[in-house]
Amino acid sequence: MSAAPSKIDLHTHILPERWPDWTTRTGYPGWISLGHDPAKCGCARMMQSLDAGDTQSRKNTFFREVQANCWDPAVRLEDMRRTGVSTQVLSTVPVMFSYWAKPQDAYDLARLLNDHIADVCQTHRGSPQRFPAAGMAPFEGLATVPLQDPAMACKELERCVQDLGLRGVQIGTNLNGANLDDPRIQELLTHAERLKAAVFVHPWDMLEPKRLDKYWLKWLVGMPTETAIAVATLIFSGTFDRLPGLRVCFAHGGGSLPAILGRLEHGHAARPDLVAVDNPRRPSLYARQGATPARFWVDSLTHDPDALRHLLAIMGSARIALGSDYPFPLGEDHPGVMIEGMADLSAADRANLLCGAAREFLALS
Repeated sequence: MSAAPSKIDLHTHILPERWPDWTTRTGYPGWISLGHDPAKCGCARMMQSLDAGDTQSRKNTFFREVQANCWDPAVRLEDMRRTGVSTQVLSTVPVMFSYWAKPQDAYDLARLLNDHIADVCQTHRGSPQRFPAAGMAPFEGLATVPLQDPAMACKELERCVQDLGLRGVQIGTNLNGANLDDPRIQELLTHAERLKAAVFVHPWDMLEPKRLDKYWLKWLVGMPTETAIAVATLIFSGTFDRLPGLRVCFAHGGGSLPAILGRLEHGHAARPDLVAVDNPRRPSLYARQGATPARFWVDSLTHDPDALRHLLAIMGSARIALGSDYPFPLGEDHPGVMIEGMADLSAADRANLLCGAAREFLALS
């Protein structure tokens, strides 16, 4: 009997256990802090400052409670052993993007976060292999950059790839309301192609937030919509043709894109005067498998075997990489368990989903 495929979890998030008070450091609010609860070991609260008062009088709003698996590599390694994950790809929590902030302050925070991710990767790279995938490191990393300043963003991406050994960058689906065809983002994507750096696109700053406050719609509906907008924008803008070497992966199974791909195709044909203004090629040529692979990757986080089968029918397994959103509640508690439970998958498709697609996206040797 052949060994089970290795697992590379492309979509996981991490934070440092502690970092300086960025509100005090910068003199203005909006920054996230992590408050550890002495009464609850291994538990902390992410808080966002509402004003710039001193730490005792400052007003904060609760963002999220996290556990030690969000910052402690030892806990992560134990979870990986338990679930058979060979490698986690680490990226920051999207609320830390800070695209709204002054560029220098966001740049400084990005450097801190990137140095932390690189340190976790490097510290464990030479440790004894605890997993079945010989030669695979337990952790690989993706940077964050201050998209609001393209020069700083490109400089930091270059440092992270060339000096820190990170595999690429995680970016949001928009820049303060500007889509991914914005010249500032295009400059970063052009530099990523030059550096052969992978780009993982994660939804954040979801549209119409007030409408989405109730029922957790911001996360349940807003995020998939944001991701679909991001994919459609890169297709319609001709970015994939302009940057043929660019490797891009979209979180959460491409969001709602698989469900609306036919609508995009029909709209492109029915109203080229409105849709095909920057790219005459049909949208399906970028997403559907055929003689050549799909032009981009997505992760597998669909939460539904039938949804994943639909995605496989569109894109093929070579472009769908395991992603769990570890360690958050909307993720998959046991990475890859849904894939492993789908008896109708071929061995080749299962291997692509669990490991192969991620290896190609990250350019792992």
